[in-house]
Amino acid sequence: MKALYLLIPLAPLFGALVAGLLGHAIGRGGAHRITIASVLISFIAAVVVFQDVLSGGTFNGSVYTWITSGTTRLEIGFLIDRLSATMMLVVTFVSLMVHIYTIGYMKEDPGYQRFFAYISLFTFSMLMLVMSNNFLQLFFGWEAVGLVSYLLIGFWYERPTAIYANMKAFLVNRVGDFGFLLGIALILAHVGSLDYAAVFSQANALAGQSIQLLGSQTWMLLTVICICLFIGAMGKSAQFPLHVWLPDSMEGPTPISALIHAATMVTAGIFMVARMSPLFELSDTALSVVMVIGAITALSMAVVAITQFDIKRVVAYSTLSQLGYMTAALGASAYPAAIFHLMTHAFFKAVLFLGAGSVIMAMHHEQDMRRMGGLRQYLPITYLTVLIGALANAGFPPFAGFFSKDSIIEALHASHTPGAGFAWACALAGVFFGGLYSLRLVFMTFHGHPRMDAHTRSHLHESPWVVTLPLVLLAIPSIAAGWSIGTVLFGDFFSTAIQISPQHTAMATLLHEYHGVVAMMLHGLTALPFWLALAGAVTAWYLYIVRPDLPKVIAGQFGMLYAVVERKYGFDELFSWLFAGGARVVGAGLWKAGDQTLIDGLIVNGSARVVGWSARLMRLVQTGRVYQYAFTMVFGVLLLLWWPKIRFFFGFGH
Repeated sequence: MKALYLLIPLAPLFGALVAGLLGHAIGRGGAHRITIASVLISFIAAVVVFQDVLSGGTFNGSVYTWITSGTTRLEIGFLIDRLSATMMLVVTFVSLMVHIYTIGYMKEDPGYQRFFAYISLFTFSMLMLVMSNNFLQLFFGWEAVGLVSYLLIGFWYERPTAIYANMKAFLVNRVGDFGFLLGIALILAHVGSLDYAAVFSQANALAGQSIQLLGSQTWMLLTVICICLFIGAMGKSAQFPLHVWLPDSMEGPTPISALIHAATMVTAGIFMVARMSPLFELSDTALSVVMVIGAITALSMAVVAITQFDIKRVVAYSTLSQLGYMTAALGASAYPAAIFHLMTHAFFKAVLFLGAGSVIMAMHHEQDMRRMGGLRQYLPITYLTVLIGALANAGFPPFAGFFSKDSIIEALHASHTPGAGFAWACALAGVFFGGLYSLRLVFMTFHGHPRMDAHTRSHLHESPWVVTLPLVLLAIPSIAAGWSIGTVLFGDFFSTAIQISPQHTAMATLLHEYHGVVAMMLHGLTALPFWLALAGAVTAWYLYIVRPDLPKVIAGQFGMLYAVVERKYGFDELFSWLFAGGARVVGAGLWKAGDQTLIDGLIVNGSARVVGWSARLMRLVQTGRVYQYAFTMVFGVLLLLWWPKIRFFFGFGH
């Protein structure tokens, strides 16, 4: 079985190397065939492993020892349990759909082979991350997905906006990764091992230790470790205030937007915190931080989504909001609910992004929804799949998003962790805005009167099968994946992979209230989240179908408040002024004081002046005249002869 474990990540790596290094030799067709075949092999192997895990076949062991230093071993190893097997299945399936979709979307792009190499490498990196059994390999996968995302966001490197976006993503993630690295370093310093099993076995001991920070202030060591690890998750999973990079990642081609937002990278932080549940469960402070940050992200980003007109950015802010729900669930110790929402979200968010890409193709790369409208008659398959994705995203039964999002809201309501009441209120408010922005996208894009120019309208047609087939295949689990809630959430599915302390009773409360899929849907029709989502959808219908003139009036009425939300609360400008501007000021200071004054002025030019001054002084005695040399020699002899008396006269001898 170990060979199959190796095959899952190495098959996409092989495809990436062949497409990347031999792309010119094998051509465009060869590049997509080899990468799709490699990801298909990985997906089939993941299905086999998933079935084996369901029947009890777990694995935790080393594959390769990299370095041994004293008693510390740095290894490459795999932890195959139900958590990692679920992630492997989701990653490989969504990646396979994105690979197929890319054939149609990127068919005219000159970087065709390079793009396939990158997305296969991205898949390999994410698989290494989720399959790791130690912090070293986790960090390798963590940084690898960051590196490949940098390459993919800036794929169209001739565009200044793409270069700005990939640099922004890279730098913001470095902030989060610094905290992540500090957390790993603290673990290594106090446990002496990076292996998950060894660290988890010492969790109670870590909880009993303290550390001094900011002078004499004492903190529980485990709280500091968990918060440092979560700072890494804030960067990767784009949580407030490290969320600013994710909307700008839309500068990359649409297939990579789907891959980043649905199944890789942004889900890495959610997975990591769930994997670290044995540590987080021992620190209520860390759980509160996680919950509150997630709740703020869920609500604030949903509000921003209703002000955006770029179809991809609407879906991007939707991703930020949904990631906030997952993060809040983690803070409520509802780890299974967070992972379940991660899984359902991967399907319907991939549908929304790939559907948006299908629209962009049909509109000749127009992304502004104000120039769309009435597309359902031209793109019926795209319309139906996007509608399914939007309804799932809004949380309507019987779509997948209803089951996972409703479970998170109920878990927040049942949680006793400090901050749970605030998080529950934010989650409820976010449901209304979720219904509003989801259906706003559908109505503005596919309903109403066509608002595109005559030339674009005359060339509108449905996308080719390589684009619509992945949409249909992803729309199916966007409907049905939620129906597995009984097994995943309440069937002890993550029994050994996730640990929940007895005092955290949110999941136990959900289990007590669960009476089956049908009963949950019927109860959902009478619950507040459903009516809030419905109110958001009806509001979208009224504003964008019945009275399309009203949104501009409302925006004018809200004035400054609307402007603040539309500008994403000013975080881009703040970070640009504070960090980018601050870096420029520091750089200018170092250039003036350090480079010009200290290095050039004092060290380089100063040393030259010292040499020049010394040379001028030496010229006074090195004249070439014999009588001056003779006088100097006589003077020196007399000085040596009289030196004892001179010392005595001046008191040197006492």
